Amino acid sequence: MILLALLLVPFAGGVLAWAAETVSPLAVRWTALCAAALELVVAAVAWFAYPAPAAGWPPWVAQFQAEWVPQLGISFHLAADGLSLALIALTGFLGVAGVVASWREITQRVGLFHFQLLWALAGVTGVFLAADLFLLYFMWELMLVPMYFLIALWGHEDRRRAAMKFFLFTQAGGLLMLIAIASLYVAHGRRTGVYTFEYSALLGSPAALGASVWLALGFVAAFAVKLPAVPLHPWLPDAHTQAPTAGSIVLAGLLLKSGAYGFLRFVLPLFPAASAEIAPYALWAGAAGTVYGAFLAFPQRDLKRFVAYTSVSHMGYVLIGAFAGSRLALTGAALEMLCHGLSTGALFMIAGALMDRAGTRDMGRLGGLLAALPRMNAWTTAFVLASIGLPGLGNFVAEFLVLAGVFSVSPAVAAVGAAAMIASMVYGVWLLYDVFQGPAPVAGDADASRLPDLRGPEAAVLAVMTAGLVWLGVYPQPAVSAIEAGVGPPDVPVAAAPARAARTAAERAEAPAGVPGGARERAPR
Repeated sequence: MILLALLLVPFAGGVLAWAAETVSPLAVRWTALCAAALELVVAAVAWFAYPAPAAGWPPWVAQFQAEWVPQLGISFHLAADGLSLALIALTGFLGVAGVVASWREITQRVGLFHFQLLWALAGVTGVFLAADLFLLYFMWELMLVPMYFLIALWGHEDRRRAAMKFFLFTQAGGLLMLIAIASLYVAHGRRTGVYTFEYSALLGSPAALGASVWLALGFVAAFAVKLPAVPLHPWLPDAHTQAPTAGSIVLAGLLLKSGAYGFLRFVLPLFPAASAEIAPYALWAGAAGTVYGAFLAFPQRDLKRFVAYTSVSHMGYVLIGAFAGSRLALTGAALEMLCHGLSTGALFMIAGALMDRAGTRDMGRLGGLLAALPRMNAWTTAFVLASIGLPGLGNFVAEFLVLAGVFSVSPAVAAVGAAAMIASMVYGVWLLYDVFQGPAPVAGDADASRLPDLRGPEAAVLAVMTAGLVWLGVYPQPAVSAIEAGVGPPDVPVAAAPARAARTAAERAEAPAGVPGGARERAPR
């Protein structure tokens, strides 16, 4: 029942927050804050309450299953392992960060705003827990709708165009995934006589390699748009620039991770042979993304747009790690998801705080803020250092694992990724100089010295984020041990293997019981 609680808490919290508007905006904010914090607490309890997963795949540590539409083989099946529980804990924490960041920013339709925010968190949680492909698609679309409204109703000057671009890109990818899910459902039913959307049953569904590639591409399209992978990224900078601060935190910290999670949880295990066929292209798309995002960050003068392009760069490492065919790289990709959620979520929170105080996101109109905002400068420096991969912080460990894992497969891709890390050092220093440590602009705010520094709740959230990044950078083994079982079955084909070897691996994985290697799904608790 604890998995059901993880899903119901943000749903119920959103409704209660909206209803609390009849009391006061402050009641809305506290209700939303308590709901997000409760989500984090329940995820932490689940993390410590359940034992290590049994051998085999899927590596679930907890399950909840109920009939939904049994005539069509649809069940309400929630399942979690260490990876999904870690991402749900991140969801709860970034929900808290989003509520704190919105405390002063959102003054209109406060109840509706927090309703949309919490329901977006609920949709993301559902994606991380879905063990039925119909439920996966349902939750995938559910998280899209509230995010659209967060951007369109509470965003900045060009919010409606940005919201529509976000909706069209993600909806197009989602529809391709729906077609792939329906096709897989029909193909499996015709071959086995059992029509089901059950994840564990479809894992061993026999399919010709050519057909499985097309089915895999349907999933890849949806996840690559949400990641986002170059060239499917154009919606992201506009969405981040126009979204309210909480929207940017959730978008960067969670919605992008749903795309990365989709690759690790669904594409690689469902289509191992097809993944080997796609891998060379995915590796170079990821490598291109790391460089493209890094170099496109340089000319940006809007602070949020600057951070958005750095997200494109960092998520490129996740794509590389997912398709490197190395468990070292897969673990690095999963760790990068957590570290990026913390570091980039914090940078967007700081960008929102600067906008609230200085009234602008234009880096050309900022500068010389070190004396006025020393605490904000210190936190920004910490998260920029994490973002550029400073040893001792989590991002360095994650990106090092990815590059070490991909080196044996493609030294050229590893070299491109390393070059992007060097570029990130330059744009990180550029950001700190422009905003805090450079000279104040001639037309700057004469009262910049009176700008208030970070307040207690903001500083507390940023302190926890910093502690998390230090922990993941200095002693990552507990997190690695918890998530590594969920980053793909042990027989995922290596990306560089010939197609014939990939086909052989796929043929060995086929089993009448529908689970690779003869493993059986554990009974729901």
